[in-house]
Amino acid sequence: MANKTNLLLIYTGGTIGMIQDTKTQSLVPFNFRNLTEQVPELSKFDIQLSSIAFEKPIDSSNMHPGIWIKLAEIIKKNYAKYDGFVILHGSDTMAFTASALSFMLYNLNKPVILTGSQLPIGIIRTDGKENLITAIEIAAAKKNGKSIVNEVSIYFEYQLFRGNRTHKYNSEHFDAFETANYPPLAEAGVHINYNQAALFKPTSKKLAVSTSLDYNIALLKIYPGITEQAVNALLGIKGLKAIIIETFGSGNAPTETWFIEALKKAIAKGIIVYNVTQCNGGSVIQGKYETSKSLQKIGVVSGFDITTEAAVCKLMYLLGKGYPLAKTKNLLSKNLRGEITA
Repeated sequence: MANKTNLLLIYTGGTIGMIQDTKTQSLVPFNFRNLTEQVPELSKFDIQLSSIAFEKPIDSSNMHPGIWIKLAEIIKKNYAKYDGFVILHGSDTMAFTASALSFMLYNLNKPVILTGSQLPIGIIRTDGKENLITAIEIAAAKKNGKSIVNEVSIYFEYQLFRGNRTHKYNSEHFDAFETANYPPLAEAGVHINYNQAALFKPTSKKLAVSTSLDYNIALLKIYPGITEQAVNALLGIKGLKAIIIETFGSGNAPTETWFIEALKKAIAKGIIVYNVTQCNGGSVIQGKYETSKSLQKIGVVSGFDITTEAAVCKLMYLLGKGYPLAKTKNLLSKNLRGEITA
């Protein structure tokens, strides 16, 4: 028993943890202490599997930074006891949670794998069983006595993705996630094939956990016909410290004087303006077109190929550190956890 790989399964909520009540026919969370009753295949693993379930399961749409802090604290508390962690989570906000944890857990040298499903685990055609079984197998996988995966990742429908590169793009298909700007970390078929070149290289440093997050940010999606009133309403939020602007293509936005002036005034007040593309793939390249030169000139920070999900979490993380404004802006354009192509 002492030589077995020890994994901790953390159930936050979401579709995967549901079964159908035989009396009411409604979906209810099942007791994770009886996990092997629902997934008997787990008993065939030579793994010591423990579990923690949130007392009240969190629907994915109700996910918030307080839960990210709780998860980071659970991992910190149990880090020395377990070889890896699997988090069961609703798929709608899974990319946000994975991104947040990637920044909050520094010097990670163990796997933290999030997974879930599109159909409840109690449904015959569920994708939950395969997702859970393979996520556990990957979390337990070692080479020369060391974990193969040493980062926060998402496993879904035969692929393992870097968490802070991931975007949920489909609500109907089992292959719900993609990482357009980064290759999968692993693909599961007859064998699990790891992309060694894409995997994060762990350090020998001790895990550091940061749970100070600052939520005083906003998100502005640029669209044709956007009004001055709408932009000023967001930029005028009391206590606002940063705003992400989701721009067209490679970082392009309207060149109208009122728009540029509104951003310029916000930047002068110390508000960070972070430029992220609306496209699932590709990168912000400020100055490539005339429609982004003005943004570059007034001091808008480029997010390069970061996802919106990772941008939100990175801002919360960096603002929570309380760094000087110049340092925060500099780090936003740097690759910290594999979230930006170096």
